Amino acid sequence: MPPTPGPFTGRTIAGLAADLRERRATSAELAERALDAIAALDPVLNAFVTVDAVGALAAARRADEELAGGTDRGPLHGVPVAVKDLIMVAGLPVTMGSRHFAGHVPDADAECVARLRRAGAVIVGTTTTHEFAYGPTGDRSAAGPARNPWDPARMTGGSSAGSAAAVAAGLVPLALGTDTGGSVRIPAALCGVAGFKPAYGAIPADGVFPLSRTFDHVGVLAGDAHDCLLAYRCLAGPNGQKEIGPAHPARLGSPADLARPAGPEGTGPVRVAWLDPAGLFAGDPRVVEAVRAASGALEEVRLPEDVGAALRETYTAVQRCEAAAVHADRLAEAPELFDPEVLERLRAAAEVPGWRYVRAMDARAGLAEAVGALFGDHDVLALPTVPITAQPLGRRETEIDGAPVAVLAALLALTSPWNVLGLPALTVPAGTVNGLPVGLQLVCRPGRELLLFEAESCGPRSG
Repeated sequence: MPPTPGPFTGRTIAGLAADLRERRATSAELAERALDAIAALDPVLNAFVTVDAVGALAAARRADEELAGGTDRGPLHGVPVAVKDLIMVAGLPVTMGSRHFAGHVPDADAECVARLRRAGAVIVGTTTTHEFAYGPTGDRSAAGPARNPWDPARMTGGSSAGSAAAVAAGLVPLALGTDTGGSVRIPAALCGVAGFKPAYGAIPADGVFPLSRTFDHVGVLAGDAHDCLLAYRCLAGPNGQKEIGPAHPARLGSPADLARPAGPEGTGPVRVAWLDPAGLFAGDPRVVEAVRAASGALEEVRLPEDVGAALRETYTAVQRCEAAAVHADRLAEAPELFDPEVLERLRAAAEVPGWRYVRAMDARAGLAEAVGALFGDHDVLALPTVPITAQPLGRRETEIDGAPVAVLAALLALTSPWNVLGLPALTVPAGTVNGLPVGLQLVCRPGRELLLFEAESCGPRSG
């Protein structure tokens, strides 16, 4: 675990909920612990952009009053939660990590934040994001870089950088993030926590600043997979309180059906196949070996290299074109307000021709069919979340087996394909390599999310 654990390190939401209901703790006490830990540890980690001590304590007192009066809103009632600085929180500064939005205070909550409040959660503040979520490293923000609790000289990964650092350091037990190409799962893996990106649209993105509307997902980060599931059930569905499992029909929607329907749940062990990551990216052998050992998968499947290449091309073309469209006016009117690296990436994105975007959108149905074939005899695919460990802050090139590798490409390589297809994906800790965390990623079809959590609970883990 990180060298300086906070008050929520090793604590589960279920355990905190039991403490609240059995009067071993109050929500106000939990909020105070979170605020004290943030004050002590965040000057090093830079996980938080805004801390709302007054609002958090007021919400915690309301939560205590409701529980005392017999109103119980569920497992998140009275639990401290952080929200990525890209998701609107009424009355708090939300800057998107950019000087373009300095002083911006939304007057309405994002729908996912409104659902947190309805579930009784206590929002303690907003967390550092890579500027406009346009980067997987988490070290380019107007608020400065988020730092990895395992080694503050290293990056957290991004773009939900502060959310991962806050959970990993035990400052809060749960945080919201967004995930366009891996921005929940990448920092979760590099910081040694769990992160869940549900199916596309399962948690509404209303009130979330867009990066790429085709690929943007809202997700959750927590200490373990079960806490991610608890939060997901409170946030998903038409009005929250989502029921998932055998009674929930598959949502296959756009981009296309993923081939044959999955086998019935509850009829036997979850069928997990190891997806050889080489079909997508050649990873650090130490990382791949550690995660393979943690997966417990007995069978292996491989994605054809042409399919892997097509997934990369599709992701790149769609994401770049949509990001350029979101920022076209800012690029023209005030380019100097962008971080230089983000500005360079956006200018490159603006050069992608429209025909590439159209072709990429058209290619998604065929890619869904090709990936769907991997699920023919399996329920869940297992692979590393990230093929490298957390790199030093600012590093943009590393080596794998002596060959130079771009850090940004490596971070996104194994997570972005599942955004292209809108598939649910969960990352859980899978041990360490050279003292730094690595993550196991589990992927399934929409509507089969419960299988991810069943697979996680029954597989071996390395410590």
